Amino acid sequence: MININSLTFGYPQTTPIFQNFNWTVQRGETWAILGSSGCGKTTLLYLLAGLRLPAKGVIEIDGERLTRPRPRSGLILQDYGLLPWATVRENAGLGLEVRNFYGQDGKHTPKNFQPENNVEYWLNELGLHEIADKFPAQISGGQRQRTAIARTLALSPDLLLMDEPFSSLDAITREDLQKLTLSLVKEQNLTLVIVTHAIDEAISMGSKILLLDSPQRIFENPQVGQANHRSSQEYHRLSNLLWEEMRHDPSPTPAGREESTP
Repeated sequence: MININSLTFGYPQTTPIFQNFNWTVQRGETWAILGSSGCGKTTLLYLLAGLRLPAKGVIEIDGERLTRPRPRSGLILQDYGLLPWATVRENAGLGLEVRNFYGQDGKHTPKNFQPENNVEYWLNELGLHEIADKFPAQISGGQRQRTAIARTLALSPDLLLMDEPFSSLDAITREDLQKLTLSLVKEQNLTLVIVTHAIDEAISMGSKILLLDSPQRIFENPQVGQANHRSSQEYHRLSNLLWEEMRHDPSPTPAGREESTP
């Protein structure tokens, strides 16, 4: 699904965030990207979304080199990205309106894309039908996030990219939406990449966890989504391990390049 080979990226006048970075994601996997502030979590997500381009190296998704935003990738941001003057129903259908405007051009809309009026379906699935005519300012944070999810799923994506989507929500709402997202990912056979700074969220969402703090490390988490996972010994073992790894992280170096030893 995703293949990153020898990626180098940095912002002007700064040390590269990524240098010779390699990463592979198989279709249907759920990945959590974890790391301290400034390690490049959100930058990596924007690279996957085609909103940033590498200085060197290649990003391929489904065998095609990524050079612009990809029509079948869905991006959900921390601030929801809802239009304040549009209702929940109108926000949920915004992506389909944009696709209908461009037609099947292969850039803004996938080739052979068959638009379907599935907005009402997702409003029902996500418990939004009763508030469909309200505006974002009139609903809760959890409902706004559900609206953003409905807008994305209405476009039938195969890759779901999420940038700390639940960080501003209360604990109960956050856990409910985490479980909902995992169930939708499984139901729709999506590949999920979620960025988070919270260890508990990474363990709750990712069957694999990419720790970007140098050097980059991958942690397996096969029990994610299972009943009582959060109270299991494996959950607490992995949580303690990640705490220790992040607490003793050495001075920052570009992801993909380990520090040399004298």
